[in-house]
This record gives sequence, C-alpha cells and structure tokens, in this order.
Amino acid sequence: MKSAVKRIGVLTSGGDAPGMNAAIRSVVRASMHMGIECLGIRRGFNGLITGDITSMDFVQTSGLIGRGGTVLYTARSDEFKTPEGRKKAANTCKLFGLDGIVGIGGDGTYRGLLEFSNQEGIAVVGVPGTIDNDIACTEYTIGYDTACNTALDAIDRLKDTMQSHERCSVVEVMGRHAGHLALYVGVACGATAVLIPEKEIDFQRDVVEPIRAARLAGRTHFMVIVAEGVGSSYDVAAQIKEYTGLDPRVTVLGHVQRGGSPSARDRMEATYMGYNAVELLAQGKTNRVVAMQKGAYVDYDINEALAMKKGIDERVYTVLRALIGAEEKHGI
Repeated sequence: MKSAVKRIGVLTSGGDAPGMNAAIRSVVRASMHMGIECLGIRRGFNGLITGDITSMDFVQTSGLIGRGGTVLYTARSDEFKTPEGRKKAANTCKLFGLDGIVGIGGDGTYRGLLEFSNQEGIAVVGVPGTIDNDIACTEYTIGYDTACNTALDAIDRLKDTMQSHERCSVVEVMGRHAGHLALYVGVACGATAVLIPEKEIDFQRDVVEPIRAARLAGRTHFMVIVAEGVGSSYDVAAQIKEYTGLDPRVTVLGHVQRGGSPSARDRMEATYMGYNAVELLAQGKTNRVVAMQKGAYVDYDINEALAMKKGIDERVYTVLRALIGAEEKHGI
C-alpha cells in the first residue's frame, strides 16, 4: 500500500512520562518500515515554531526503549496557542516538507494538534502519554504503570522506617485533577486511607476512623495516601494530629514519579501505540487519537476524544473501601 505521507514529525508535549522514548522509537522505526521519513521535533510545539528539528533513524533510536524522560524534550508553548504561532509552525512544516505530525502527550497536546490541523491542514495523530491516566478516551496512558511502581517502591521503603518508629505516614502522590494514581497505589500498598479529588471527603469517616480502627487492631503504623489535587498533604497531617494526637510525617514524592526506566507494560503500550499512529497517517487519516478500550487498540476523532469524560474506576474504589471497612468492623 502506498503511504499517504512521505515525511512526518514526532514531538512530545506537556509533562514527561516514562515510555515516551519508547513511543518515539516506535514512531521512527514504524515510519522507516512503511517507507516514510521521520524527523524529531524538539521541545514540543515550540520546536515547530522555531524549527528545532533533527533527523531520526534506526541508530539514533537504538536503546531508547528503556530510557526514561524524552530525548526530544518537552515544553509548553503559549505562542502556539495563537493563530500567528501556528502559522509560523505551518511554515516550518513547509520548509522541512512535513506531511503529518505525531504528538505524544495529554489533552493539551490533542487540542494543539486539533487547532493546528484545522487552521493549517496538517495531518495529525495523538498518542496518550501521561502518568495520571486521566485521558478520557483511553483506559491506559503511557507512563502510568511505571509511575505507580515508582510510587509503590518509595512507599514500601518508607513503611520500613516509619514502622520502626511507630509513626503515621502521609504520602502525597501526583494527580492534580485525577486520583487514578493515588487510588491504584493506595490499594497496592494496603493504605489505611486514600484521599482523591473525585470523592468528597469526610475527614472523620475517611481518615480518623480508619486510623483508630487500625490502632485498635494492633497496628502502630498508618499509611495515608493523598492525591495532590485534594490539597496540601501538610494540612491533612495537621488534622490527623489534631484529631488523634499522632505526629504524622509527610512525604511528597513529587517529580520522582515521572522519572526512571519504563516498565515492561509501558514499553509495550508505547510501542504498539506509536506504530498505530504512523499507520493512521500512512492510511491518509488525520485528527485521530490512538487509545485502548477493553484491552484493544482503537482510535477516535480528536473532537470526540476531547468531549469524553473519565471518572475513577468505581470497582477499585469499592474494593478499597471494603477492605478498610473490614478492619473497622472486625479489627483485622
């Protein structure tokens, strides 16, 4: 089949996520396989405006699959949000002969791709990359599994020292608008309480009573996981101290969750999604987002994808509350 595009660009935008390099590698090598030349656009949409573009080939992508971060760098671009900025980017595409763009990132990346395509007629495909797993059109985003494992490893290490001192730990994980990461990690570490922005918080019910029940059951260490979107973890610790007399220790994991070598799952998902993105462009399709639904790789129109809403997995939340409730009721 003859490809609808001859030369494309790949960029990463927004927050970095483990597996972005694996996706870049996949886009470049899939392009080569399909007879398409692929260029790397550095520093996101800024690179399209300034012409910060580099050639990419088999050798340059060697070893990328296991590297964290993004070799193309990432940046946010206020200029690209303007018609004038997008016109400059379109001129760069003309200069370098780019027929299409693969953008790896979140909803902001998708909106940028959509506006660029609508204004300038460039073919675009988005690939979901964010540790928050908060993109509505897909069940899974590149970087989520690695971020969960990174947070869990840190929490397990923290539990060792906190148990030695019989202390309460308040751990803040990333998730400004979504609690997927906090909920998943909370279940995996056996947290005493998990606070997420999607659920209204009753501090007595959700934090104080579980801590008291755990103490009555003989526990001397309590783990409270807080998504950053809930508010200050230091305020949570202060309330715990006020209501229980405990002296909690706060740990903010922060950007350490973004780094590190991607997990096997993130490498695999990034590879498949990158390939699918190139395949869509080769077929002459545009304004598409690669996604996963019910374990299968699918794609959506960007407008449709952006209109979707995504909540937390209620089943996971139900299991979490049930296990915390079991301790409250039976002292387990």
